[in-house]
Amino acid sequence: MRGARWSATLKCWYFEKEIFDLTKFFTAISPFIYIDYSGLKNVNIATIKKIKVKKPKKPKVEIPESYIDLLDQRRYSQSTINTYTNYFSDFVYYFKDINLEDVDQQQINDYLLYLIREEEISPSQQNQRINSIKFYYEKVLGDEKYFFKIDRPIKSKKLPNVLTVEEVKRMIDITTNLKHKCIIGLLYSAGLRRSELINMIIKDILSDQMLIKIRDSKGNKDRYVGLSNHILEMLRKYFIEYRPLEYLFEGQKRDKISTTSIRNIVKNSAFKAGIKRRVSPHMLRHSFATHHLESGTDLRYIQEFLGHGSPKTTEIYTHVAKTDFRKFRNPLDGMFDNEESHSKKNKK
Repeated sequence: MRGARWSATLKCWYFEKEIFDLTKFFTAISPFIYIDYSGLKNVNIATIKKIKVKKPKKPKVEIPESYIDLLDQRRYSQSTINTYTNYFSDFVYYFKDINLEDVDQQQINDYLLYLIREEEISPSQQNQRINSIKFYYEKVLGDEKYFFKIDRPIKSKKLPNVLTVEEVKRMIDITTNLKHKCIIGLLYSAGLRRSELINMIIKDILSDQMLIKIRDSKGNKDRYVGLSNHILEMLRKYFIEYRPLEYLFEGQKRDKISTTSIRNIVKNSAFKAGIKRRVSPHMLRHSFATHHLESGTDLRYIQEFLGHGSPKTTEIYTHVAKTDFRKFRNPLDGMFDNEESHSKKNKK
């Protein structure tokens, strides 16, 4: 029905009151579900749950031009530049009444403590904000006296969530939209980050070499990943049907597809496949690495496939893969097996 809009706050679809026609809506939806709309006749305003209003964003302030210039000179990715400038802008605003060169180590740590307690920032965001601050004092100003010791959060050791091979197959099989099917298949089969898929252009699919070139990935690094035969066949059909111009997957205006669209495609396919857990695009990347490890692929190759700078980052998948656990027998099973064996002997 025309006029429906999505509310990110309420997490639902809605119509503007002025254009909503209950009769038309009921007629259109009745073949599929029954709606009890009796509650609309007598609405008690006092019982309506209040929407939690988000805090207004802090006004952004101008940051030193030398800060942005050095980020560009060092060829930081656009994503990193946006993160650094946004977070450093907050820092500048917080200390707007103080000369930045006069801010000391204790004041910086107090600022971070305020963000943790009042703004409830995550450990990951805390690290990013520290990086944005240290970049100014240590790189832009470049004087030894500005090398502050800022306390960082203790790294959490959470294990990644992964899907089974059967669950990934169900997601691909149940997705009827060819474009969506290719997106899910590529995310998994190449172990891609969402940003890598979004920025991929047609020329990055090297079908003659059966490779995918991943450009300007995290840390401004390029890498190659093997191209699946099954995905190549799907991509050929997709190209004939959709005719993308530059980016492999385009949005409505022929620009690159949005991050939200990718997330929703994966989420909807998982729901249709009957997967109860919350599934994200990055979960397909984790699954790719875990399934490779379970099938016997050397960890060094998986590190290359994923574009990890350190093998320690890749080693986390050894704690998720089932390969090692299958070698060991649970002692509890051994106890009861012995008991069952003894019982059978007594019966004889």
